[in-house]
Amino acid sequence: MSQIIQRMDENEPIVRYRNITKSFGDHIVLKELDLDILPGEKIALIGPSGSGKTTIARLLMTLEEPTSGTIEVGGEMLWHMQRKGNWVAANEKHLHRVRSKIGMVFQHFNLFPHMTILRNVTEALVHVLKMPKSEANQRALEILERVGLKEHTQHYPAQLSGGQKQRVAIARALVMQPQIMLFDEVTSALDPELVGEVLDVIKGIASEGDMAMILITHEMDFARDVADRILFTDGGLIVEQGTPKDIFENPESPRLQSFLSRFLKGQSELQADTRIAAGTE
Repeated sequence: MSQIIQRMDENEPIVRYRNITKSFGDHIVLKELDLDILPGEKIALIGPSGSGKTTIARLLMTLEEPTSGTIEVGGEMLWHMQRKGNWVAANEKHLHRVRSKIGMVFQHFNLFPHMTILRNVTEALVHVLKMPKSEANQRALEILERVGLKEHTQHYPAQLSGGQKQRVAIARALVMQPQIMLFDEVTSALDPELVGEVLDVIKGIASEGDMAMILITHEMDFARDVADRILFTDGGLIVEQGTPKDIFENPESPRLQSFLSRFLKGQSELQADTRIAAGTE
């Protein structure tokens, strides 16, 4: 580990996973994972449930600790720090500082129900970054306009739809100006008619190109449209990776071929059910 260089430029990965293994008891969730993500790169993680996708994100957010291996963010070690010339386990202060480069939006919104939308978005700016309230409000209003919610600043979460709540959660993460954003199945808890509005917001953010993103999703069309690179995970391994064209048009591994076949079959059945419900069949 002493050979790790603590620097960052546009040609170096914003995130490096090196030989990451994560176990829960005897169950190995990730197996010696190596992964680089470049500044501004959009990565989609696809795969069956339990394949390790969410664990990749949770390790980066320090919600889970790796069993072995290292993670580097913006040229700094995440789970390790130097003390007297030696690498030791990171303390909470170090973890908090490096983690501040990362934003995450979860499946569930986790908004403060007793706070207005504006205050939900400004709370961390004021109390974590110690930003003056007026400056925090200005930044929050700009972000809320960006996600289409500026007119809802004085509403409370209970007054919003699920899609609007998720857009507030996105705004709350964006306002901290992270270098990399993680989106963990952000539409899975939404009613189908609300999925599109959230995905459109994420597509808009992705199109700006200046922030790296990890997108954990079962929305294959969304992954195809947004990602620069798609990673298929199964059994704790990255089984295959490539451009959207590579993955969807020329899958090489039998496991990815089977996964995509099941997805396309399910999609066809869903479309047929929708036509029947609409009375068009």
